[in-house]
Amino acid sequence: MSIGHNWTLGPINAPTVLNSSLNIAQFWDGRAKDLQEQAGGPIANPIEMGFSHRLAVEVLDTIPQYKASFSAIYAADTIEIAQVTDAIAAFEETLVTPNAPFDRYLKGDSNAISATAKAGYERFKSTGCTACHNGQAVGGNSFQKMGLVKPYKTDNPAAGLSAVTGQEIDRFKFKVPTLRNVELTYPYFHDGAIWSLEEAVNIMAELQLGKALKQEETDEIVAFLKTLTGDQPSFKLPQLPPSTNRTPRPDPA
Repeated sequence: MSIGHNWTLGPINAPTVLNSSLNIAQFWDGRAKDLQEQAGGPIANPIEMGFSHRLAVEVLDTIPQYKASFSAIYAADTIEIAQVTDAIAAFEETLVTPNAPFDRYLKGDSNAISATAKAGYERFKSTGCTACHNGQAVGGNSFQKMGLVKPYKTDNPAAGLSAVTGQEIDRFKFKVPTLRNVELTYPYFHDGAIWSLEEAVNIMAELQLGKALKQEETDEIVAFLKTLTGDQPSFKLPQLPPSTNRTPRPDPA
């Protein structure tokens, strides 16, 4: 489970924000139609941030640099929560991870991935994984029942899509997660119960497809999945300007 305000344990495993702009909707149950709508949720959630939209706006309003930036961008005299969530969404849209080895392979670089990963790609398709994990993000574009062939046993109370639609047929349907960067985004599943990528692959094959993978088959698929790790976003912290008036720190004794 994800950790929130005051180290409070949240009720669900937070999905990755990497490539989140490629999702059909946001949150595991899809209750937010886009990144802007999603951005407002954690701010007002007592477990995640222990804050509120009003407090967020009031804090930003006390920072001259933010006031100037919001005024310049949104041409408004006051900061509104819609502007805040719009700005957050615009930032999240930059969190993409291009140039993964598999991307380079698809563009014609036959040496970008190993022979094992190539076999894993074929295995991934022949096993049936692409029925859910497809498209540019290798997932994120549909809702599927967790435990299609065999039930998934968990103590997590999340109901999935049915919490949004109110339809019993949607119970335990969750947004299919993207598999880009999946080797880095453990723990896995909506309940965060699985930490091993190998174990996650085996569970999905068994519960979703009714197939028991041999160790070699699992290893091949995992090798393929690791080729989906792309260039990670990089952010430089603001640097203080050089100053000749600084007092040198004394050498440690």
